[in-house]
Amino acid sequence: MTQTTKSNRKLLTMLILGSVGMFGFGFALVPLYDVLCDALGINGKPQGTASTYEAVVVDKNRTVTIEFIAHVQSGMAWTFTPQVNRIEVHPGQLTHAKFLAHNLSTKDTVGQAIPSVSPGQGAAYFNKTECFCFNQQPLAASATAELPLIFYVDPDLPASINTLTLSYTLYDITGKAVNAIEQGAAK
Repeated sequence: MTQTTKSNRKLLTMLILGSVGMFGFGFALVPLYDVLCDALGINGKPQGTASTYEAVVVDKNRTVTIEFIAHVQSGMAWTFTPQVNRIEVHPGQLTHAKFLAHNLSTKDTVGQAIPSVSPGQGAAYFNKTECFCFNQQPLAASATAELPLIFYVDPDLPASINTLTLSYTLYDITGKAVNAIEQGAAK
């Protein structure tokens, strides 16, 4: 075996190992990102379950602006909008809001909303007692639905945060929801 052949094999082996290592690192990035964001408090993920509202003292001396943003997954035949784009609330005040969804397609579909709060440090102070995002949202062809949201902002929200933006992205999970129903019926 010539020196050139040995060098080529060594280089090929190193390139393959490097590619496998980069591929593995790519898979590890998502959990590493979640851990890092949780540790730094910048993840913007509100709680995934309902909070219990216990009567707290409402801070009438302070107002916080809540902005609502709604997005629909590309290719999903729904419209999805907040009923109002922004409201002013007092920390500790239980507040009701609604989002409107309309299925533009000719078939029944199921949606699931994923929330995000910005700035990320504010997510820990945004508490939902009821949210359409906790459940899948089946919607018949051409049907419209009002999707409720009940929340409060914790009075301990840092004074430096005056605006919280609640953003929802609605995903089409029709195939996954049908599969889950069929698997449940098969048992």
